[in-house]
Amino acid sequence: MKTRSIVPWIVALGAAGGWLYSRRAASYARLHPELRHPLLRLRHPAFTRMLVSVMRRVTRAVPDPTDVEFERRDIAGPAGSPAVPVLLYRPLDGQRNTAALLYIHGGGFISGSAQDYHQQCARFANELGLLVVNVEYRLALEAPFPAPLEDCYAALKWMSDHAARLGLDPERIALAGDSAGAGLAAGLAQLAHDRGEVKPAFQLLLYPMLDDRTVLREQHGGRGEFVWTPGSNRLGWTTYLGHPPVPEQAPEYAAPARRTDLRGLAPAWIGVGTLDLFYLEDRTYAQRLTQADVPCEFFEVEGGYHASELFMPGASVSGVFLDRSRQALRRGLRLEHQNGGPSS
Repeated sequence: MKTRSIVPWIVALGAAGGWLYSRRAASYARLHPELRHPLLRLRHPAFTRMLVSVMRRVTRAVPDPTDVEFERRDIAGPAGSPAVPVLLYRPLDGQRNTAALLYIHGGGFISGSAQDYHQQCARFANELGLLVVNVEYRLALEAPFPAPLEDCYAALKWMSDHAARLGLDPERIALAGDSAGAGLAAGLAQLAHDRGEVKPAFQLLLYPMLDDRTVLREQHGGRGEFVWTPGSNRLGWTTYLGHPPVPEQAPEYAAPARRTDLRGLAPAWIGVGTLDLFYLEDRTYAQRLTQADVPCEFFEVEGGYHASELFMPGASVSGVFLDRSRQALRRGLRLEHQNGGPSS
């Protein structure tokens, strides 16, 4: 699977922001040995609105995947809102089962696009023999909460309403995402539970962005020095909420970690590195799901930073992280006995 290399990404980040790295990363020695790189000896700068704007202007189109049956569609968006683009991925030899996956991309609510995840979605489709729907939700810079979440709900509802035509079982739809996309997936699981129109089967949450109150903490125990920093987190949540986070409350479903009653939600797998800014909020959410009798597996990468498996794909620890997540998805969609043959 092709993934991003950390070196050009970090160099581009610094160049676009006009920064010189001037502060050593105190947590460098705590990095997993396979995840170390000279450029990680210095703290990463925070995203700014200007930087995000520059990055979006220079983003290049990603070629459509050729190793799957690929399709672009525009589906009806939330009431009074634009259509929602979705990208569909099916194995070239056809769907082998009726399960499906709704994927929600990361980017801190302010950046990224569905096309950036062609390779990941194609791999899910081929390895699991299922339909993957990758949603191009509106970013918070143009449309703050609840617009991004409602776009994701529109995609989930479309999958359920058109299940027969799409060849899927509406009771075997998993929600998946990384970072802010995983936070949206967690919020979507809560929203779907309460609306009662669609019942997701599973949540695959890769280092999810769950709790706006992390912005309010002054100390992070050395976490968040790489890729996604406290400054970036403040920008992401402030843009998504439409105002800086406050201790008292956030809109319902915006920050999934604030929900008090987690009973009845879909089973989940949560994976995160111990040096990720989101580590504590993710671990706490996993514990609370378990306490609410929601099956939840929590997997941590010792010495891993935010999205380290994307930036250092050759590390064996990255392979283990991805393998464990795919195994969890197989179990969550009842594909654990699939050996390349049909499964329904």
